[in-house]
Amino acid sequence: MTQQGVRWSADQVLSLAPDASSRKAGSKLGAAGPWSEAGSCGEGTVWGLCQGSGGKPYQTVVDIADASGPAYKCSCPSRKFPCKHALGLLLLWAAGDGAVPPGQPPEWAGQWIEGRRKRAQEKQSADGAGAASGLGDPEAARRRAERRAERITAGATELEQRLADLLRGGLAGAEQAGYGLWEETAARMVDAQASGLAARVRELGSIPSSGPGWPVRLLEECALLHLLDQGWLRREGLPEGLAATVRSRIGLAGSADGPPLRDRWLVLAQYDTADARLTTRRIWLYGAGSGRTALLLSYGAAGRAPELALPVGLVLDAEVSAYPGAGQSRVALGEQFAPPAPTALRPPGVTPAEAAARYGEALRDDPWLDSVPVTLERVVPTPDGDSWQLADADGETALPLTPSARSRPGLWRLVSLSGGTPVTVFGECGHRGFTPLTAWPEGAGEAVSLC
Repeated sequence: MTQQGVRWSADQVLSLAPDASSRKAGSKLGAAGPWSEAGSCGEGTVWGLCQGSGGKPYQTVVDIADASGPAYKCSCPSRKFPCKHALGLLLLWAAGDGAVPPGQPPEWAGQWIEGRRKRAQEKQSADGAGAASGLGDPEAARRRAERRAERITAGATELEQRLADLLRGGLAGAEQAGYGLWEETAARMVDAQASGLAARVRELGSIPSSGPGWPVRLLEECALLHLLDQGWLRREGLPEGLAATVRSRIGLAGSADGPPLRDRWLVLAQYDTADARLTTRRIWLYGAGSGRTALLLSYGAAGRAPELALPVGLVLDAEVSAYPGAGQSRVALGEQFAPPAPTALRPPGVTPAEAAARYGEALRDDPWLDSVPVTLERVVPTPDGDSWQLADADGETALPLTPSARSRPGLWRLVSLSGGTPVTVFGECGHRGFTPLTAWPEGAGEAVSLC
């Protein structure tokens, strides 16, 4: 990545966009017209001045070689991350037509890069010192954990009673009760320090009056919530892996204490979900050597994109450490040995039937699992009445697309990429169907983000 001849594709740059409007605005700035004094250096820095509506151009700089993905700095007032100017600058650089020539960074760009590198070194030294000094008083930590467990147990017991009252009174009453009942119950779970229970209770509140069949969906979710409650209340009798999964689902995520695994990690997909409190970014990785699919989570305050961003279709040489829990995919990103770089690597694929079986097997380790990551090989997007499915080009099986996938613009990118011929598709397979996230054309070709 530090060599001037290596470039990302436009799709890989646009996969970093926090939303569709940023993607559109950034694309308009990917031409040389509004830019001046643009340049790049072998240390992995791209900079430039972008003329906006005011008299003074915006100073934009991107650190491509940052250890946790590209880092951005722009003098514009945008709260989006990256902003449209950073996306436009990267598109200009990715074109490789000489509009971003090699050179030495100006003072304003150099100071920012130098400050970032210095802070990274200081953080690494501080982390090492912290690890050497231990985690404080272990006895005090044990007492804190016991007090929290007691509060969670009290909250789970109260929630069991509320679920029993709901079922005793009949599900029809849930429609008249309104969302306030669920929000008050969720607040009680927050007080009990059981954030996982609170989140699932809020999801219950959105089901009544959500369309035909809502009582069935509400009963299903109540059953899963009851199962999670009972898992916590009887956790002492569970196998360690399942007990760790219950703790994680309750809200006790633990730390990424698994042994570091170094691999060449292909960035499979990246997408954001948001609520009134938090923006969550999910980044799926595939290890070329280990064959493992792993999930990175990054968070940002409501309305702001998380800082961690990795371009889809690139590969990075890095270490990851796993979080506890049977069948869990989540990892933490550790030391990165090289910046993300282009690759021809693709994950191996399975048939739709094998994907459905894989999800069923995963439910044994985690009954609350909504979906599993899976790559489908040689499938064709096919209309199925009012919906769509991915049909096996070499067999008779198919997976329906989830309702959310059918409403995304990415569906039409997938249909256009296929043109009726088989494609390779990575996505999430669960009880609602398959959500495509990234696709590759048959034979050679770059990854196309569908998010």
